Amino acid sequence: QVQLVESGGGLVQAGGSLALSCAASGIAFSRYTMAWYRQSPGKQRELVASVASGGNTYYVNLVKGRFTISRDNAKNTMYLQMNSLKPDDTGVYYCNTLPVPTYWGQGTQVTVSS
Repeated sequence: QVQLVESGGGLVQAGGSLALSCAASGIAFSRYTMAWYRQSPGKQRELVASVASGGNTYYVNLVKGRFTISRDNAKNTMYLQMNSLKPDDTGVYYCNTLPVPTYWGQGTQVTVSS
């Protein structure tokens, strides 16, 4: 049974920070590239950042310099540190595999007020 459980979302003012976590079970976590996706109001679900099994990272331009993705393979956990948050960052954040996002969880809501 594959499960990806996101946590850490909340309500924050613009300029603030949040730290998200993704706890994985039922998969060979350390062998997958993992990624954070988000579903923002009025937009399709989109890739935010990814981290390969060996630690190489990728960020979309909109979050580059503000977000930091990381993983702890020993804990089967991925993280997303979000700083300097903007209202446009508002959405439901999901973790999943890359390039094929096979396992969707419930996500965690991030709301950034202006």
